Order: sequence, then C-alpha cells, then structure tokens
Amino acid sequence: MPSLTTRFLAAAYAFVLAVTPALAHHSLALYNMTNPVTVKGVVTRLEWTNPHAHLYVNVKDGKGNVEEWTIEMDRPDFLIHNGWTSSTVKPGDLVICTGGPAKTGARIMRCTTVQLANGEKLRS
Repeated sequence: MPSLTTRFLAAAYAFVLAVTPALAHHSLALYNMTNPVTVKGVVTRLEWTNPHAHLYVNVKDGKGNVEEWTIEMDRPDFLIHNGWTSSTVKPGDLVICTGGPAKTGARIMRCTTVQLANGEKLRS
C-alpha cells in the first residue's frame, strides 16, 4: 500500500491537472477589451450553458450582407444576478451588443452589455 505522502502527492497532482483547464478558459486574452465594438442584430439562438452563455446574432455588414456573430457572455449565475433569465432574449429579438472583439478579426466578441429592444441594458 502506498505511503500517506505518496497518496497525498498523487491527489495534489490530480487536483492541479483538473483545475488547470478550468482556469485557462477564463482568459480575455483573445479579445480586444480596450477597443470595444457595438453590433446590432437579430437573435438566432441563446445557449444558456456553463462556463459561458453564448448569444448568436445575425448582423448586417456595411454592404447589407448578413453575418452571424457569436456573443460570449458570462456564466448563467452571473447573468441571473444581473437580471437575465434563460428567456430574456428569444430568436427574432433585436439586440445591441457591446464588447471586446476577437483579436483575430473573427465575428466573435466578449460582451459587456446587451441592450434589449425595449431599451433596457443588461450587463453580460
């Protein structure tokens, strides 16, 4: 039977391996949070999931072409604390989202606020 020290070290190592991926996904390094952008469009779907909710919005570009943007928001419990429910927005709703765009130029943003069609602004 392994010694108490060996079992403790094995448990500590397993804990570090389990926690490392959880810490990595919270980085904002992919987004340009110092130069926020705003997009206005129609909701196609909402994924109310951990670790982050995602809103998908069809946005017209300068030429009138429709582009789907992925709007990454915070986790559902944070959103609930800020007035959200899983049915706050539905497909077909018009929203205005502001946040840090992807540094790669992809149509993805880390959202900070969402303005609903009724003018209400919610932190996201």
